[in-house]
Amino acid sequence: MTNYENPAVVIVGAGAMGCLFGGLLAEGGLNVTLVDVWQDHVDRINRDGLKVVGFGGDRHIRMRAVPNGAEVQCADVVFFQCKATANKAAAGSVRHLFSGGETVGISFQNGMGSEDEIGGIVGPQQMLMGLTAQSAMLEEPGVVRGFADLPSYIGELQGGASERATRVASVLTRPGLKIVASEDILREKWSKLLVNIAFAGTSGTTGLTLGEVIEHAELRAVAEAAMEEAAMVAAAKGVVLDPAARTKTFDQILSGAARNNKASVLADLTAGRLTEVDYIYGTVIRYASELGIAVPTMRALAALIKGREAAAKRPV
Repeated sequence: MTNYENPAVVIVGAGAMGCLFGGLLAEGGLNVTLVDVWQDHVDRINRDGLKVVGFGGDRHIRMRAVPNGAEVQCADVVFFQCKATANKAAAGSVRHLFSGGETVGISFQNGMGSEDEIGGIVGPQQMLMGLTAQSAMLEEPGVVRGFADLPSYIGELQGGASERATRVASVLTRPGLKIVASEDILREKWSKLLVNIAFAGTSGTTGLTLGEVIEHAELRAVAEAAMEEAAMVAAAKGVVLDPAARTKTFDQILSGAARNNKASVLADLTAGRLTEVDYIYGTVIRYASELGIAVPTMRALAALIKGREAAAKRPV
């Protein structure tokens, strides 16, 4: 990325998090384009601006939205915030933006494996890994609700300190999106993944909020068991998470208004869409199989989500 003063930012996937990130950056003065296939959503944003409600106050933020990445001519930073199930199509639609070799791509998606999948299309050397503790909900076309002001992290896929990650984090933080350059982003990613593993199945299949899951003794025990299994797999992969690191993001989310949110899996199931179960649970279960580690809780939660997907497809 060569433009560190006023970068053009493209956000592929204008769901809740894509809108929240895009809104904060555009509100801070950056040139932001949202890309999303939901035409009503795109039209509302172009007509009225993006409406952000909740944390930080209600306001309308003007920015451009398009239904296809092919309509965008250039970008300095590209956020991938689409569902992981759409990775190949999303990356293909903006591959041309990476042809100059300077554009930086950042995946802020749930689960493991998206960076490799997207990097295989746009170029692995141009990808950074990202994760966020932020939480948001898309209430209707053109309207996103933010729940808190929590940090996000980016870093090189291979780990270590990076001038590129540091400069990108700095230029995105100035407009109002709190980004931290991490020297060990994989550890941060595993910490966040443990939270998704705890709640995707417990909240996603019951309809309970994250806070309600924790307040329900039996469900809390299931969530914690799933996290412990994932932590064992992470340790076997060389990422040892001490108890504080395992629960850091977990505690951040539950300490604020985000405790009233529900797992994104629920919205997918309700809408009859495929979920990100293969990225949240599937990759870790595959690692566990390769390493000979038993993960019965994660297998059960993944199976329940798969069952709900199958039920949604069944003719009435």
